[in-house]
Amino acid sequence: MDGNRTNVAHLPGAGPDGDDGGQRSPPVNYEAEQALLAAILANNQAYERVADFLRAEHFADPVHARIFEACGKLINRGQMANAVTLKNAFESDGALQDVGGARYLAELQAAYVTIINAEHYGKAIHDLYLRRELISLGEEVVNDAFDYDLDDPATKQIEAAEQKLFKLSETGETEGGFQSFRQALVSAIDMAEAAHRREGQIAGVPTGLHDLDEMLGGLHNSDLIVLAGRPGMGKTALATNIGFNAARRYVENNGEDGAVVGFFSLEMSSEQLATRILSEQSRVPSEDIRRGKLSADSFEAVVQASHELSTLPYYIDDTPAVSVGQVRTRARRLKRQQNLGVIIVDYIQLMQPTAGSRPESRVQEISEITRGLKVIAKELNVPVVALSQLSRAVEQREDKRPQLADLRESGTIEQDADMVMFVYREQYYLERGEPTQRADESEDKYQERYQKWQDRLENAYGKAEAIIAKQRHGPTGKVELAFEGATTKFGNLARDDQLPDDIG
Repeated sequence: MDGNRTNVAHLPGAGPDGDDGGQRSPPVNYEAEQALLAAILANNQAYERVADFLRAEHFADPVHARIFEACGKLINRGQMANAVTLKNAFESDGALQDVGGARYLAELQAAYVTIINAEHYGKAIHDLYLRRELISLGEEVVNDAFDYDLDDPATKQIEAAEQKLFKLSETGETEGGFQSFRQALVSAIDMAEAAHRREGQIAGVPTGLHDLDEMLGGLHNSDLIVLAGRPGMGKTALATNIGFNAARRYVENNGEDGAVVGFFSLEMSSEQLATRILSEQSRVPSEDIRRGKLSADSFEAVVQASHELSTLPYYIDDTPAVSVGQVRTRARRLKRQQNLGVIIVDYIQLMQPTAGSRPESRVQEISEITRGLKVIAKELNVPVVALSQLSRAVEQREDKRPQLADLRESGTIEQDADMVMFVYREQYYLERGEPTQRADESEDKYQERYQKWQDRLENAYGKAEAIIAKQRHGPTGKVELAFEGATTKFGNLARDDQLPDDIG
């Protein structure tokens, strides 16, 4: 090959005697780049083997990068890419003239041996590119750390470095692409078998609420599940209940059922969340636990519940204003270390978009957040339960049951979610709407109206509704649940005059 191009791989420490003399060169392999380009110029099918993950910027030699890019343009247009068709494109290229002009293209093509190793060469080029980028990123991190700036604290530098590392790890990922229908069928049969083992009820992670599981089939992997409600409805309580039930099932079934839970609590501290869960399971009101107003029996119940809860794979991150990038990084780490099975985020409107992004509006910001959560669900293959606020429009209607249009910044949330579930408690509104006698109202009319209110309140007492407004995998509808206000505990509604499961 032309003497103006080196065929030697430059790797760290590649000095004459294995000594770099204190100066290390970035890792490159021009020979691999030449071999790949030779294969592409001689047989354009070689390009198809690397096009999914390799880009022009991954080449260390800028001339090789331009040749690869030009090949891609021609091939994508359905044209032949070889030394002849590329000649015109490079006749006026000064950089190419420096290495022999069109003759260099001909020499590359003549050096062709086989396309069998094209993918191997492509991956070697990409790996060396990642190494050079890691070196550059490391230098940037060091320089930023030395440059002390009060407006740029170390924690923000760490987040920015994590985000850059994550983006770098995504570059050229080759795990995607088509899979055969046979592979998809195997996955579908595995899911059906799992549901069959659970007596046909659940294919996903169980919520522990029987009627809800029957309608949903559990929480499905790779799904973004939006759980929304107005303040006071109990959306956080329902999310913690679902998380607890999944973690308990995981322990009881030695990891065969249930899931390891990662709870990102942006609104409540880890201590507040733990107190709430402790109250739910000990049946002691959380207010009494916080104030220490405990009888001997209550204290014993709290201690017993704490021992049981301490064994659960339930992990809480209470970082305020956490970003999508941070959720992604920490969830990936928990997946790797503890086999994370469910992510719960409380709640979307308190999250921040990925560091470095500049959304033009709040709607775009929420859109970026929900898309990011959906990507996390798919990437980690776990259900992501994301809590969301509702707009005040609910309060203006006589029937205050929420609708999809009530989601704040609703368009993007509704679009990105695989399932949207509202939690609604009529008791909450009825208790705050006790009738008073009007000035022009007779006593009889008032008593009649008051009695109707009492009847409705009695019928709604201790009940909640989980309203499935959107579900890609199944039906929409309403599920009634039992709710105990003092301990904010959801359970299965009683049937045939039996006490509610896990409530009474």
